[in-house]
Amino acid sequence: MPPHAPHSPKSPHPGHPSHSGHPAHSGHPAHPAPPDGTQHPHRWRLLVLLCLAQFMLIADVTVVNVALPAIASDLDLSPSGPALVVTAYALFFGSLLLAGGRLADRFGASRMFLTGLTVFTAASVASGLAADGTTLIVARAAQGVGAALLSPAAMALVMALFQGPARHRALGVWAAVGGAGAAVGVLLGGILTDGPGWRWIFYVNLPAGLLALIAVPLLLGRSLRTPPDRPARRQPLNVAGAVLLTLASAGLVQGLSEGSWLWTAGALAAVAALAVLERRTGNPLLPPALPGRRALLGGSAVMLGAAGLLVAGFYLSSLHIQHTLGRSPLVTGLAFLPVAVAVTAGAHLGSVAVARFGWRPTGVAAFALAAAGAALAWTGGLWTGLVPGFAVLAFGLGAAFVCATTAAMAEVPPEHSGLASGLIGTAHELGAALGVAALTSAAFPTLALPALALAAAAAFLLPQGRPDPTAARAMAH
Repeated sequence: MPPHAPHSPKSPHPGHPSHSGHPAHSGHPAHPAPPDGTQHPHRWRLLVLLCLAQFMLIADVTVVNVALPAIASDLDLSPSGPALVVTAYALFFGSLLLAGGRLADRFGASRMFLTGLTVFTAASVASGLAADGTTLIVARAAQGVGAALLSPAAMALVMALFQGPARHRALGVWAAVGGAGAAVGVLLGGILTDGPGWRWIFYVNLPAGLLALIAVPLLLGRSLRTPPDRPARRQPLNVAGAVLLTLASAGLVQGLSEGSWLWTAGALAAVAALAVLERRTGNPLLPPALPGRRALLGGSAVMLGAAGLLVAGFYLSSLHIQHTLGRSPLVTGLAFLPVAVAVTAGAHLGSVAVARFGWRPTGVAAFALAAAGAALAWTGGLWTGLVPGFAVLAFGLGAAFVCATTAAMAEVPPEHSGLASGLIGTAHELGAALGVAALTSAAFPTLALPALALAAAAAFLLPQGRPDPTAARAMAH
């Protein structure tokens, strides 16, 4: 998965190019700073633990791709089963991120972090113990629910623990977790699947989860507990909106996976109901009068498409390398490492290109390069065609992630940056689920067609112009 796009000092919440933190809260820290104005004495130890928890969420997206053939064989999955193992996690993670952020606002970030981590860790163990495909898919969905509760709460804790220059250093570490999680996830998946077996890609979360569950509350103490008499934090929850968003996403994923018009029609009905609810409720998921709303929606749409292409590429190439080429899971994990590096390099150079040329030219060029990489992937063998082609595709998408994130956040005021970041994270996770569902039976070179379509769409979805020069210089670092 891609790393988080770098962010500007004006908006301390990182956006998501990556499956990394998704700060879907209201833009304010869910906990106040210590009352005497001092920094928390254990803030750096806590950052390590929070990043460890976030690392698990990111690694669990890519780690499973390498293990899919072994899982499908052991559990006798249906033809659509491997795709559902991927999409069940991304679907619930993405569709519940905004609700998870609101819950962190309402009940406190530390409480929701521990709740989400407990759910995620327990669901990881259940995934490893699964005796059939249905149990595994349900457990993966539960992992997604836990991730949606954990990720925005962890980001809120980071924002509360650090102030001033230390906050920017902490956020830099947080952003790096996205790239590391993606790279290590694919390699870890190969090592564990080739060694003790695919179940250990889930069991490995147990010791890490228990460590964070015990150590975080001990180190945190009471200095960042939310006072009970803060009615401003008690924001109403748009439960109906979150449920409709999840139903719409699930219906669309299922409809694309099975080619069923009934599921697709149900998804469209849920979308229509959500649109009506959003207009009538006093607490919409996305306020209609939000400044910069058009750029935010356009950038999120570009994010959705880019994430769908990348995760579909992981899915299709993993099956091709192991089923068609007959290579081991370890070789598959090693083959994906250049892809993870290419995403990170593309994100860095993409931030420079956005600052110099603007969002639209960079977005168009990024997706055109991705299309060229997809076409290159079928011209040779594993190391002469697929790996370099996938790396070129990933390089272009890395630039597209930064382009989408910076464009979406460009006009959003600071008080809504958490909500905007949450929407970008939602688009990323749902894009991953929809991409795999839509392209389950495709071949890797066919990714060139949606990439070209996104290149054309980027010229209309992304705003004109380029970021503020001060923000652009910060993003380049």
